[in-house]
Amino acid sequence: MRFLRQTAAVAAKDLRIELRGRHGMAAALPFAGTLLVSMGLALGPGRSLLEAVAPALLWIAVLFAAVLASRQAYLIEAEDGVLEGVVLSPADRGAIFLGKAAAIAAGLAVLEANVLVAVVLLFDLSLGASPAVLVGGFALGTVGLAAVGALFGAVAASAASRESILPLLVLPLVTPVLLAGVRTTELAISGRAAEAGSWLGLLVAFDCVMIAIGVLVIGQVLEE
Repeated sequence: MRFLRQTAAVAAKDLRIELRGRHGMAAALPFAGTLLVSMGLALGPGRSLLEAVAPALLWIAVLFAAVLASRQAYLIEAEDGVLEGVVLSPADRGAIFLGKAAAIAAGLAVLEANVLVAVVLLFDLSLGASPAVLVGGFALGTVGLAAVGALFGAVAASAASRESILPLLVLPLVTPVLLAGVRTTELAISGRAAEAGSWLGLLVAFDCVMIAIGVLVIGQVLEE
């Protein structure tokens, strides 16, 4: 119970900072909207083409939002010089990691909802007859992205070149999430949700591995 309380406290603190400062998601939402509009204009009005590229556009927007949110997760502590206090606090290191990941995931979930609505309105596209598979794919992908971001955000916070190092660390690692997320979304939209089982399984495996790694090594990462 103490572990869960510490996790919830860290997540609540980060979410309050985000709501008050509006740093990460406030920057990601305009980016996602601009990406969707510009790509829609570039591709033209062809419905079949838009349906084909919509899953990739959705996940690219989510991926870059995850990078922004990951950067923000430890940025305030690092800039204010209180990251050392976090390390020295009696809170469990695993709870710090999970709290950070939960806050990132919550912010990404809000962005994903807005992006999905934007795709439906801008491109007049249906989200398919299997919303459960679509939501499940995004939920599992969000957990994986948040876990990676919560771990490597700590690495970037302690690096002198954190502005450039975070994308280099995160983007190659989350390739399985991007691939499985795009394929799951594509299958759900096209009415072939029954074929998405293996891709959802890949997302579950990735989530479990990254959460386990994060809980185990976050202490050493923060102390570095």
